[in-house]
Amino acid sequence: MKPKYSLTASTLDILKAIGLVFGDIGTSPIYTLTVIFLLTPPTLKNVLGILSLVFWTLIILVTIEYAFLAMSLSSKGEGGIIVLKEILRGSIKRGRSIIFITFLSYIGVSLLMGDGVITPAISILSAVEGLELIPGLGHISQNTIVFITITITIILFSFQSRGTDKVASSFGPIMFLWFLSLFISGLVSLSKNPTVLTAFSPHYAIEFMTHNGITGFFVLSEVILCATGGEALYADMGHLGREPIRKAWYLVFIALVINYFGQGAFLLEHANNYNNFNILFTMVKTQAHFLYIPFLILTLLATIIASQAMISAMFSLVYQGIRTYIFPLMRVKYTSTHLKSQIYISAVNKGLLISVIFMILLFKKSQNLAAAYGLAVTATMTISTFFMIWIFKRHNMIWKILLSVLVFIVNITFLIAVLFKIPHGGYWSIIIASIPLFTIILWTLGNRAVHKAFRSLPLDTFITSFDQIYSTGNILPGTALFFAKDLDMVPPYMVHCTIGSNIVYEHNIMISIQTMDKPFGIQKLFEPEITEGLSGLEVQIGYLEKVDVMKILKELQIEPKVIFYGVDDVHTKKTFLKLFALIKRITPNFVQFLDLPYQKLHGVITRIEI
Repeated sequence: MKPKYSLTASTLDILKAIGLVFGDIGTSPIYTLTVIFLLTPPTLKNVLGILSLVFWTLIILVTIEYAFLAMSLSSKGEGGIIVLKEILRGSIKRGRSIIFITFLSYIGVSLLMGDGVITPAISILSAVEGLELIPGLGHISQNTIVFITITITIILFSFQSRGTDKVASSFGPIMFLWFLSLFISGLVSLSKNPTVLTAFSPHYAIEFMTHNGITGFFVLSEVILCATGGEALYADMGHLGREPIRKAWYLVFIALVINYFGQGAFLLEHANNYNNFNILFTMVKTQAHFLYIPFLILTLLATIIASQAMISAMFSLVYQGIRTYIFPLMRVKYTSTHLKSQIYISAVNKGLLISVIFMILLFKKSQNLAAAYGLAVTATMTISTFFMIWIFKRHNMIWKILLSVLVFIVNITFLIAVLFKIPHGGYWSIIIASIPLFTIILWTLGNRAVHKAFRSLPLDTFITSFDQIYSTGNILPGTALFFAKDLDMVPPYMVHCTIGSNIVYEHNIMISIQTMDKPFGIQKLFEPEITEGLSGLEVQIGYLEKVDVMKILKELQIEPKVIFYGVDDVHTKKTFLKLFALIKRITPNFVQFLDLPYQKLHGVITRIEI
């Protein structure tokens, strides 16, 4: 039975979704049509064709792909490309298919991270460029705009360690005002030239593509900008719930469509004196001079919120990667006591800040940045749709398969179009995405090599020697905790401590922390007496859960006197794996990641040749 929500609670959830989910796609009207009409003149046929393309792109790639198809798939209410991978892996037997699915998901994760660099850069830069149109301010140099953009970016990233929990409540009202202003400004222009509403017909989109040849494909590569951020509907489903996001999307969709069509109507009205001005800013300035500065401030706040949402998404994505063993361990700070999604990863924050500043300095204008934007988004959408087709096929959902195939064809068409961007700056999307992809491949292959070289002792063999030492009675008082990958094999450092050095405590507990395929949930499997003096504890934990070992031990009334852990000293002659060994040395080990009491910790080094 579905729980009943009050009107107030439902409205608050929708408002929260508007603030946290739709920042990226909601700020796209600032630059999308402006960039498109750099490529094609604003004739009546072109305007109607492009508006039709924008409308049907929002319908197919956001409403159908994410709000309908993707959001019908979840794991414990969670969504995202990693969740799609886990759902698919759960229904497929071992073999090459698993390897193929896993590799595709790695590409998808890497592309999302590449998108995470470009989104704050293009969003904030496009808003700051609006300063040029402030009445009476005069000309502002491009260097000044770049400087202001970088300053805002540095301030935004410097606040990440404090968390956004306290200010997140204001995101919803601010973004609601933003979408309301988009709706009203679009409606005002639309009322003067309602003929553009005929662009709802797909006929105009098809006619534009068939009559413009290669130019049509160039335009299509920029049309995708209207759908960037669409994947957030699905990725944020676990934080806010399916229904609030869907309901919020319907409101956002109406505001976006009305604004895009209003921009089209304004452009037709001023086609004779069009000189590549920013359509949205010029439209608002023409409608009401006195409202332009408040609108510009609102634009800046909206782009900051959009950037904040992307930064938070990067933290969550990397955390999922750490917990599923595809990224090196990093220090994680939990910035909220009640929101699991509120985390801060210093290394990610610094890397993102440097990358965003680099992109701003490199491209300098939002129009230039648009040339690099879209490739990563489109490829990620295509991979997600491919996964959906596979999942629906395995569950024999015929009508969802047909819809997914339609969406996949549209995605492939856009992907071919955005490939034209590669020589014009799009290669930066590939370069940025290749860094996390290389890291994932290096880390997974390195860990596999370490696992093969790891000389663990079978538990039954270990017990024989352990019983002999324990029976002598020469034992230390208290409880000792030993971390192990699993409870069937005893790690070398534990063998060295207990059997090699005769360090045996009154109670010895092997603890293994396993990551489950689902995002949330904690299961504790305690074996109180494997043999006299030796117990086992396996903790199975979802990949989005906060790992609090001391809390789990307290619940089981276990108070360790000492905690032993192994430190891998990796040595190799292979160049590729030398880099893995270096990363392993400079990144935190798992006890730092788990935030254990340092006064009880004892690290034991194990040399491993790979």
